[in-house]
Amino acid sequence: MIDTHCHLDATRFDLDRAEVLERAWAAGLHGIVIPGVGPHDWELLLELSRQDARLQVGLGIHPQLLPEMPPEEDEAVLEHLDALLSKGGAAAVGECGLDGPSIPGASLERQVAVLRRHLSLARKYGLPVLMHCHRLHPALIELLKQEEMPEAGVLMHSYSGGVDLARFYLQKGCHFSFAGPVTWAEARKPLDALRAIPLERLMAETDAPDQAPTPHRGQRSEPGYLPHIIEGMARVRGEPVEVVAQQTTENARRLFREAFPLPSR
Repeated sequence: MIDTHCHLDATRFDLDRAEVLERAWAAGLHGIVIPGVGPHDWELLLELSRQDARLQVGLGIHPQLLPEMPPEEDEAVLEHLDALLSKGGAAAVGECGLDGPSIPGASLERQVAVLRRHLSLARKYGLPVLMHCHRLHPALIELLKQEEMPEAGVLMHSYSGGVDLARFYLQKGCHFSFAGPVTWAEARKPLDALRAIPLERLMAETDAPDQAPTPHRGQRSEPGYLPHIIEGMARVRGEPVEVVAQQTTENARRLFREAFPLPSR
């Protein structure tokens, strides 16, 4: 199993990160994707990946980080991102995307401009995109209608949209990753989409330390909880857990260009 979105570098893991990883490997994981959210963590994440090939990283600017960055520095930061990607070591571009228009200091125009550059970098370096979208699907759809899609693909992280939105993203060649909410009793809209998306386009994630699945909801999430999410996905789709686990793992390997080492037998 591969956790395609886990913020393992979050401060909430500082006291027991090694133990968290031990539990993840013991739970049957053999790969974790750690998405960078801003320039402060890019170098640290690349070093983590150099130390353990089971940890692959994305490099990007999360839209929620934009208010912390002066707009006049956007170009310099994006040039720095370009330079790091050119050296190799990253398995993806992102986490990047669009977030609700209420964020002070991150106008929709600025968010779109920064995301446009991420898509360009993904095309340039042949990398998939880890896409975040919250309450701005119409704007993202409009952008993707204008932009050439990265050949390596786009992964819709922690997808929470409905079936109609999913149909557009499917038509654009996107993949979809689902997190803890697929196990929550009140989940409805994303579950309808989960049933409609072909299995070969699906992946699983924890989004740890957030969005912990049942039975750990309300606690810190961690990558070792991924089996609960895959079980939830299988239950919703009415498919065997083993089939969903195997296919989502194969899908992740393919999207991330076989970056993860094969598990030893």
